[in-house]
Amino acid sequence: MGDKKRKDTTKPEFVFGKKNYKFMFIGLICIALGFILMSGGGSDDPNVFNPEIFSWRRIHLAPTIVLIGFGFQIYAILLNPDKA
Repeated sequence: MGDKKRKDTTKPEFVFGKKNYKFMFIGLICIALGFILMSGGGSDDPNVFNPEIFSWRRIHLAPTIVLIGFGFQIYAILLNPDKA
């Protein structure tokens, strides 16, 4: 008698919520900043040693910032967007 097809009017939902994407963006910025801080310090002449490659910024600060960024990424993935 009535073979009417129903159309689902449900909205497509994202896997993550707005809060998750904010934390992912913060983590991405931290990771990019850490890699930018690690760059440079090389020597133009390969026969000359430049001790700047072993600076505190490249050895300690930049990797720490990158790890903090990865921590933000993991937290953003595990964060439940439905909890208030």
